[in-house]
Amino acid sequence: MPITGVHTLLYTPEADALRDLLRDVLGWPHVDAGDGWLIFALPPAEMGVHPSESPSHEVTFMCDDLAATVDELRAKGIEFEGEPTNQGFGIVINMLLPGGLKVMLYQPRHPTAV
Repeated sequence: MPITGVHTLLYTPEADALRDLLRDVLGWPHVDAGDGWLIFALPPAEMGVHPSESPSHEVTFMCDDLAATVDELRAKGIEFEGEPTNQGFGIVINMLLPGGLKVMLYQPRHPTAV
């Protein structure tokens, strides 16, 4: 197959702080592409395709136990928006990352491909 991977991008005015968080708090392995430009290895991933009136895309983080993961990440200084909610497909909360970036964290309630 000609496609060998997926490269996701997060844009934030606080890129260094977000790189530090991904490296030091989440502990994701990485390579330095030069001048501190870190590229992170991601956990296993899957992709869903949803109908929509206009094209868009998003990145979400999954976990096996949302309550435990939120507690662990809060203890490491990560802030969250509101409280977890049941959205049917999973239990969901938004992580607040450096630079005002919001990323959904959820515990899936659907079959996963990973």
